Amino acid sequence: MLEARNLSVRYGSLTILDNVSFAVGDKQWVMIVGPNGAGKSTVVNAVSRGAPYTGQILLDGKDIRKYKSTELARKIGVLAQDTPVGYSFSVEEVVGLGRYAYSGGMLSSKSSGDAEFVERALELTGLKELRRQSILTLSGGEKQRTFLAQVLAQDPELLILDEPTNHLDLVFQKQTFALIKNWIEETGRSVISVVHDLSLAKAYGTHALLMHRGRLVASGEIPDVLTRENLTSVYDMDVHDWMRKMLSQWEDGQSGNLPV
Repeated sequence: MLEARNLSVRYGSLTILDNVSFAVGDKQWVMIVGPNGAGKSTVVNAVSRGAPYTGQILLDGKDIRKYKSTELARKIGVLAQDTPVGYSFSVEEVVGLGRYAYSGGMLSSKSSGDAEFVERALELTGLKELRRQSILTLSGGEKQRTFLAQVLAQDPELLILDEPTNHLDLVFQKQTFALIKNWIEETGRSVISVVHDLSLAKAYGTHALLMHRGRLVASGEIPDVLTRENLTSVYDMDVHDWMRKMLSQWEDGQSGNLPV
């Protein structure tokens, strides 16, 4: 589906992404992980044509630079960490904007198919009761769910999520990752996610890219990438041991005091 070859992003003399290559296949959920400043968000920005890059990115065998904007929007849906809001559209109207790539323009009439996609997206994200509410009145988590619904209504072949559970509480984190997993299984499509939480990456991802200082340390299936050795080299700590200590705090009889 998607292949990146020798992907690099530079701003002047500063190299943000250095010669990164990877591929995403059908029904894969690729988690991009690594410490702050590793270049995770830059990868998805380049893939979505939001950052200048050298190298090549192929989508269904075609260079993404050669896609028209509306054509690419039918292929790739993007959920950013934060989406600025300066308008008082209702939740339903914002979600409906996800169908714009399929319309003939702002003045064209909506089809019944558009309404079905919007309704399904509202249902999946638990927003049906908020459909008439202005987006300006929503909490951060509700706004994030609204924009997730918008990209689901877009019905892309590849979904790109930059910290998809940003602003979401634990309940909606679980629900969001579960619905994305179901979306992959039902549609046979693919997802690329930037995540900080390695537990979520391990629980839901099929594949991973482990980044460090703009370079790709490891790529492949989750068990082959998130190894003790790989994570220790990137995070400069024994991540496996730390995760076990964190888990032990929830076991019966534990005091909750972590050893340092």
